Amino acid sequence: MNTPRTHPGFGMTSQRTRTRMIERLREQGIVDEEVLAAIAAVPRHVFVEEALASRAYEDTALPLGYSQTISQPYVVARMIEALRAGRELGRTLEVGAGCGYQAAVLAQLTNEVYAVERIAPLLDRARLNLRAIKELKVRLKHADGQLGLPEAAPFDSIIVAAAAARVPRALLQQLAPHGRLILPLGAATQQLALIEFRPEGFVETRLDAVRFVPLLSGVE
Repeated sequence: MNTPRTHPGFGMTSQRTRTRMIERLREQGIVDEEVLAAIAAVPRHVFVEEALASRAYEDTALPLGYSQTISQPYVVARMIEALRAGRELGRTLEVGAGCGYQAAVLAQLTNEVYAVERIAPLLDRARLNLRAIKELKVRLKHADGQLGLPEAAPFDSIIVAAAAARVPRALLQQLAPHGRLILPLGAATQQLALIEFRPEGFVETRLDAVRFVPLLSGVE
């Protein structure tokens, strides 16, 4: 397991502001201290538009352009905490890399992070953002997230940052035995679903109500 690294302060954002964000996450029920440390270690304002940097540590989703958003810190923490819950993340696939923020958090917790993004300019931005914080071990690929990343499968953990009507079959097929997949399911009404690959098959547990952009096919 990795020990989360604390990146130096960037720009206008104080450590105190970041500490308040972590305190809010605790108040909202996040109890995995390693997840909290990972989020504290990643300077979120590096990953948002410069004009929104002053809002980077609010617990809210922020626009990235291309009809995409950076997920709110609570949802990032909640999804990763559910994936970990009593075990290590292991080899992890993120579907929907966006600006690279969640991949950076995941990289504090495991050495094997793969992230796919279907929108090429966003993938380029994620690459630059990760380079800016010297997080170089995340493997990025321009690809249709619904197809997963078969060349790197199987994965112990899969996290999907867009809402699907149903769980993509390719992602289930790329889940390792005892692995876990978490994604938002639904359209107008969405809920986090945690799927575990147990000896008896796939077992689904419904968690929080959420709101994500839709999971689309193809690449741009």
